[in-house]
Order: sequence, then structure tokens, then C-alpha cells
Amino acid sequence: MLILGIDTSTHICSVALAMRGTTLDCIENAAGQAHASLITVQIQEILHRNHYNMQQLQAVAVSQGPGSYTGLRIGVSAAKGICYALNIPLIAVSTLEALSWKAINNNINEPALYMPMLDAMRMEVYTAVYTSTLQCIEKPHALIVTPGSLDKYLNEQPCYYFGTGAAKCRPLLQHPNAIFMADVECSAANLSEPAFERLTTGKTEDVAYFFPDYIKKFSLNKSKTELVY
Repeated sequence: MLILGIDTSTHICSVALAMRGTTLDCIENAAGQAHASLITVQIQEILHRNHYNMQQLQAVAVSQGPGSYTGLRIGVSAAKGICYALNIPLIAVSTLEALSWKAINNNINEPALYMPMLDAMRMEVYTAVYTSTLQCIEKPHALIVTPGSLDKYLNEQPCYYFGTGAAKCRPLLQHPNAIFMADVECSAANLSEPAFERLTTGKTEDVAYFFPDYIKKFSLNKSKTELVY
């Protein structure tokens, strides 16, 4: 099953091709602020250089959020357009779940908790809590990080933090069990395995009624950088 993955949830605009859960190729652009002009070009390029055409796609997977409001709309719109035109399934994967999948696969240490953090401005992040088997024990939500706000997890076992919002929280999470992973970023390649699992179990979306999971309502006070993705 050939699946096209799309992730535009952060400053990185990326697409990937996967076959039965294994990533074949991935294109990423971390320049930011150009997702709308990049996404179609990247899709055409990845298909061409892997000798596929659009009609050979069997599904499209998209990062459903949370993340950049405008970025998510661009990625979801592209994914829905392809699925509608080709009459193929749309698969949605939480941005935080996909990021955690990457972190877990990068880490071979003892069982721990994984807490992705996407920057939501100031000291707020979008986060969730996953086990080392990717079981979600705290659903995606917005959190204002303060000293001690995550001690209920840190006092029990090692906790890994990663994502665009992790670095700013580091001074507030000074604990022996707090471990920060700097090399874990959002990418369409992270969607490959979770998307295949969803497709094989029939967990697909209604193209007409699917929308990104913003978690928070859009605010006109967001920064200008946020608005131009």
C-alpha cells in the first residue's frame, strides 16, 4: 500500500512516501513561512523521483494537529484535495503521537514516559503523555508549564521531552528524571507506520467533514510568523 504523508504542523514543510509502513523517501524544507507554495511542488517531486504517479497512491496521511494554525490548514487542505480527487482514504495522525513515535524509535533505554511539546507561545505548549508502547495516558492539551507542574510524572520514572516547545521549558523542569531529546522533529516520515496501522484497521476519516485538531481556538494575537506559514 503506497501512502503519501504530509506534515505542515510546524516550520518544517514535509512530504513522505511509504510502502506498508516503511518510509521510502522524504522531502523536508525547514525555511518556514512558505508552506503554501512548497507543498504541491514537494508532492510532485517525491512522486517523480521515486517513479510513481498520483494515480498510484492508495491513501494520504496527514498530521492533524496541534501545531501552526495556518500550516495545519495548508496540509489538511492538500491532503483532502488529493483524497477527494482520487477517491482514496484520508488518514489522520496526531502531531504529538507521530512525534512520540519518532522519539520512542530513537530511544532504546528502559521504559519511560514520552511528552512531546509543541510551542504554543510564551510558556504554553501543546503536549500529551505516552508510554514507551505509544499508549496515550494523557490526551493532547494545552499546558502552561510552571515549576513542579509535571512532577507527578517526573517523581515516578524517567520522562523524555522533545519538540519545538521543549527547550524553553527546560529551566522549569530541573529534575533527575527529566531527559531532553534535541534531535526529534516533526516530519511526514513519522506518519508512515502509524498511518499504515490505521489504514489496515479501517481507521480513516470522512474527507468532507475532517478538520485539523487545533486544540485552542485561533487568535488574531498570534505572531506574524505564525500567520504566514
